[in-house]
Amino acid sequence: MGTHRAHRRGPRRATSVNPSRPRDPRPTSPVVSEPDPQSAAPELTLSVQAAPGRRKAARHSGRRRGLFPGLPPLPVAVGVAALAISAGGAITMANPALVSGDSRIVGASALNGTSSAASTSLLNDRTATVSRDSRRDALADAADEKLVEQAEQQARERNAALAQFAQQAEQQAHKIALNQWVLPVDGYHLTATFGEVGLWASYHTGLDFAADYGSPIKAMAGGEVTSVGYDGSYGNKVVITLDDGTELWFCHMSQTAATSGEEVRAGDLIGYLGDTGNTTGPHLHVEVRPGGGDPVDPYEAMVVHGLTP
Repeated sequence: MGTHRAHRRGPRRATSVNPSRPRDPRPTSPVVSEPDPQSAAPELTLSVQAAPGRRKAARHSGRRRGLFPGLPPLPVAVGVAALAISAGGAITMANPALVSGDSRIVGASALNGTSSAASTSLLNDRTATVSRDSRRDALADAADEKLVEQAEQQARERNAALAQFAQQAEQQAHKIALNQWVLPVDGYHLTATFGEVGLWASYHTGLDFAADYGSPIKAMAGGEVTSVGYDGSYGNKVVITLDDGTELWFCHMSQTAATSGEEVRAGDLIGYLGDTGNTTGPHLHVEVRPGGGDPVDPYEAMVVHGLTP
């Protein structure tokens, strides 16, 4: 039996190299470590592996990594946080409702592929404001309403004036109808005209209508009967005074059919044709005296009033 005993413990730990002690003559093999993928640049680390029974601690020459290699350095993170806080304060001072508003983002729909944003409380709290354009439109509408009202007022006034004119025209037409002249006798022929001389003392002062004896005599215009009776050379005479004061004389009647003060219209019966007074045969002598003065040509007066004797 030998005197050697087996070692109960494992191999000895590597001891630090002491320069005063002689080195182990056994050769050592170099060990290459793999680069760390999270480090900035791969570095080659060379360590010396001690021979069995001795281990030597390896020293890393690369820079040491932090605890959380994926995060930015602490000073950068602090600066970003300060900027975020200052920006949030500015937004809060400008419009606090922006911070407290309840807004939600709705994801894209699986049916139509569109997304939408929910409405916020800011729109609910806003009141309707009147813009310059809407104020201008309101003023234009008010001006249009005023113009329409003025136009309607003018139309009412014009219609009232037209109604008044129509009434006046109707009254005037009634007067004209009353004063419309008509021929005094039918079936006649003219025998003597105004201004002739011969049988009369000076000149003929009227217009003579010769017709059958007893023919009806009509009022030439509407007016008042102011004289009825026998008047010398004029024979039986009827005088009608018009509204303007013109007197119409009807002479040589065989018989009168009007009374003094009577109102007559054009065409009313006032007597019958005869030959009383100074006459050479049955006829009607007609005179026209404006204002009751001197006589004028009856033929011209009739033409003025639309008659052609």
